[in-house]
Amino acid sequence: MTDAPPLQWSTSYRLASPGPSSHVGKDLGGDKILLPPSALQELLNLSAADALPHPLMFQLVNPANGITAYAGIREFSADEHEVVLSPHLREALGIRESDRIPSAPPDKDGDSDMPSEMLDAPRIQVRFKQLPRGTYARLRPLEAGYDPDDWRPLLERQLRSHFTTLTRGSTLKIQGAKGEEFHLLVDKFKPDGDGICVVDTDLEVDIEPLDEEQARETLRQIQSKSQRRPGTAAGSSVGGAIDIWKDVEGQVLPGDYVDYELRSWDKARPIVVELAIHDGGDLDLFVSPKSSRQRALPRGEEHVFGDLSSPKDGTKRIVILPTNDELKDAESLLISVHGFALPGQVKTSETPCRFTLRARAAELEEKSSVPDGTSPSATPAADEEQCRNCLQIVPKRTMVLHENFCLRNNVVCPHCKNVLQKRSDEWQNHWHCPSHPDAWGSSAASKAKHEYVEHTLHTCPSCGPSSAFPSLRELAHHRTTLCPHKLILCQFCHLEVPQEGDPSDLAAVAERALTGLTAHELADGARTTDCHLCGAIVRLRDMPAHVAHHELDKASRPRPRICRVELCGRVVNLNSLPGLKGGGNGGRTVIQDPGNDLGLCAMCFAPLFVSMHDPDGRAMRRRIERRYVTQLIKGCGNVWCRNEYCKTGRKTLGLEEKGTSVKEALEMSKPLLEEIGDHGRVMHFCVEERAQRRREMAKMLAAEGVYELEWCVAAFEAEDGDVAQARGWLENWAPTKMAAARTS
Repeated sequence: MTDAPPLQWSTSYRLASPGPSSHVGKDLGGDKILLPPSALQELLNLSAADALPHPLMFQLVNPANGITAYAGIREFSADEHEVVLSPHLREALGIRESDRIPSAPPDKDGDSDMPSEMLDAPRIQVRFKQLPRGTYARLRPLEAGYDPDDWRPLLERQLRSHFTTLTRGSTLKIQGAKGEEFHLLVDKFKPDGDGICVVDTDLEVDIEPLDEEQARETLRQIQSKSQRRPGTAAGSSVGGAIDIWKDVEGQVLPGDYVDYELRSWDKARPIVVELAIHDGGDLDLFVSPKSSRQRALPRGEEHVFGDLSSPKDGTKRIVILPTNDELKDAESLLISVHGFALPGQVKTSETPCRFTLRARAAELEEKSSVPDGTSPSATPAADEEQCRNCLQIVPKRTMVLHENFCLRNNVVCPHCKNVLQKRSDEWQNHWHCPSHPDAWGSSAASKAKHEYVEHTLHTCPSCGPSSAFPSLRELAHHRTTLCPHKLILCQFCHLEVPQEGDPSDLAAVAERALTGLTAHELADGARTTDCHLCGAIVRLRDMPAHVAHHELDKASRPRPRICRVELCGRVVNLNSLPGLKGGGNGGRTVIQDPGNDLGLCAMCFAPLFVSMHDPDGRAMRRRIERRYVTQLIKGCGNVWCRNEYCKTGRKTLGLEEKGTSVKEALEMSKPLLEEIGDHGRVMHFCVEERAQRRREMAKMLAAEGVYELEWCVAAFEAEDGDVAQARGWLENWAPTKMAAARTS
């Protein structure tokens, strides 16, 4: 049998242009393309037995320059006659926005099967091409200073998530943790060729410098960086857990974050997080509660509470009230200290800035005070006077000299009332923001920071260029609320996953607010499972409401009837108990529903049963009397018996012998016979050891005060005397005393 010939398929498509097209706006990454649905149908028609190889790979050729690249398929959802390329493929094929490729010649009849507006658009030749699975790839960094410890896990994640193929000569852009990009040239493969498949294969990757000069510079930068790693004298602090009893001393390099975690605090009082800055540095303070809805470490572009202002008095403070909704279900508080640096301005020669971090509980009346640079004016004494320029209190005898010097050298800001020297750099660089009255500073660095934080467009790194925000605070709010890539702890799959969803879909946002579930949880919660109580098939997201119905039914459920025998630990009708699989008692053979008027279980009634007509109950009364007399005179002979109306039981209990003669036995049993018709009175028959032990355990469980005795007896009967399972049965099926009292 010969192998099927390889699939041959090739066609030319118009390149979709960036613009209002919905396909072009999709977040295509790596080497992924979109083809029209007709391409899939053509491939199926050409393949043997409608079976396409996996994964699908294609060779792309740019006719304008002859450059070739390889790609994997994302979807067959592009418009007809169009192909959508990822930015990586556009760059690999050398495509610029201004490029226009000559149109294909018309067919024999002089007509083209495409609209006229498509004939002069750029075109890409797409061929089906199966590449060998790669075993080795060599990459070369295009710049010096790449540390393998930094980009190796990023490269692995990037290839696994976004790439099906690699093309020799192309450039990989790997996004770093701090927003930086690593550019790596794809240089060599094994097996040798122009491209390889990187799916379902063990790929060995080597990183080699372009030349010796780059290698020396990289080694020098790595050594310099190693001296500044967290925990070293020249690097940032490591961070870790903190508490409200002890201040933490640390240091941070510009551009770095030091992360701390406060795991316990008094949640009935406000929590205050204070940062004291030493050395005159510019540090930011961020706090995010860690909960199922917030999992990411606080950062400048992703935090719940933050102080990004320029330092004025060396202290920053964040006060979080206990009523704040962000603290709901918070496991801990994640606290980050950030050494601020404008993007691209971090230098390896920067020294770390020291700080002191403290967290403490405050009183409800305490408020966060933000210094505004002014101090309340004191009332001058009789021999003192207030300067009209700087508002200081000085002695009257020196006022003339003071005012002459003050008016000549000092100037008062009319907005913040700060006194500065006229010829100082602070006054020359003093500024106030018209749109933010509380924002001011006295240095060019503070103004540059304010412009970057409050007046610069910031793009969400996950949502792409379409999501731009006018300030860093608004970006942080987006990243911690509606961003589809915000990490949550899914309550159904119990994994940290993006919450997903479309922030612009108002209906979806309203549904999220109504249900409290994210888009991921709405989809994941649509899976079904069996109810552990009733066995019904229920969606995971509907399970809480379903269980709540069980709770309502449980509260109104009547108490089970237990056997009247004082020592018996059985119910009258076992099949009436809820939660029994198959309607039986664990497979045990028991006569159910004995149908007697005495209120006895099947086992206790069995010795009294006879098949005779007894309309007035006289024969039944004689049998009960005979049983009492026999117990008192002879006893049951069981060492476990604790029946006080049994000779053996009285001996076990340490009671004196009583009723050993027929006359005494008849006298003792006479009042018991009078109580036969009163179901509120107990009967005193001897029972087997297992039933007696169950009754004793049920009494001890009922003594805890949570459940009635009847329910405790039923639990041990349903679970065959197992204490742990009996407690679980009570929790699932029995109403507590408090719930029963509310319903009554």
